[in-house]
Amino acid sequence: MGMGTARERILDAAEELITAGQVPPALDAVAAAAGVSKGGLLYHFDKQSLLRALVTRAVHRFDERLTAAAAQGLMAAAWLRLSVPAPDERTVYRAIMSMLRLTTTGQFDLPGEVGDAERRWQQMLVAELGDPVRARLVRLVGDGLFLGALTGPPPTSDEVEQLLHHLGLRTTAEQTRS
Repeated sequence: MGMGTARERILDAAEELITAGQVPPALDAVAAAAGVSKGGLLYHFDKQSLLRALVTRAVHRFDERLTAAAAQGLMAAAWLRLSVPAPDERTVYRAIMSMLRLTTTGQFDLPGEVGDAERRWQQMLVAELGDPVRARLVRLVGDGLFLGALTGPPPTSDEVEQLLHHLGLRTTAEQTRS
């Protein structure tokens, strides 16, 4: 089972089922894949809170990478590179987006962490770029890359690097992203 808590195993299982195309994943299937009883799953999550936890988790992952890049003065470049999800992440993001659409009837609120993170990222970008309009431009280009990756053939890493160069953003000597 590894060292993960039941809660983490449930989230891992939900992500794996989503990646395999089960959107939204059935709670029974999530429980079975996580090795917990349905009651054990429901102790931690209902459908809404499971989705909310998946969104929060994605935000935390993104935040860790951005914060590390910001420490090196490379957040703007990281923002655009991370805006193109890796193939295995693409399915999960696409699923989360479609589940969010299913819940736009008002029963689902984005976790507060999302708004907090967005404000923090904006401040970090402004601090790095020294200009709120330039920071907004980088964010909008990132949004476009993300949408492109979810809806069509994803932008190549060369295309992303060309954008970084064109925008005059600081990049590391290391151009690759696994």
